[in-house]
Amino acid sequence: MYAIVDIAGKQFKVTKDQQIFAPRLSGEAGDKIEFKEVLLVDNDGKVKVGNPTVKGAKVSGKIVEHLKGDKVIVFKKKRRKGYKVKNGHRQAYTKLLIEEIK
Repeated sequence: MYAIVDIAGKQFKVTKDQQIFAPRLSGEAGDKIEFKEVLLVDNDGKVKVGNPTVKGAKVSGKIVEHLKGDKVIVFKKKRRKGYKVKNGHRQAYTKLLIEEIK
């Protein structure tokens, strides 16, 4: 059984007991969280597709921890102009444990 869920504007294919890294969500580590924007549910070959969401379907999980991704270097340069800018960025993520798909 799996579902496709909209979490913070991004779509994830999730199964039970799976851990995913979603964009940073509000809440503390250990908090329960529920997603009601389920776009598709597959239960052993029986597929339900939402228009835009599946009515009555929800995915519940738990926040494991908040963390940051790898550093991404952003380097800009214009040749022959003496213009160089170097910036770094680390994206904030939330590690989720999917506990149940209803």
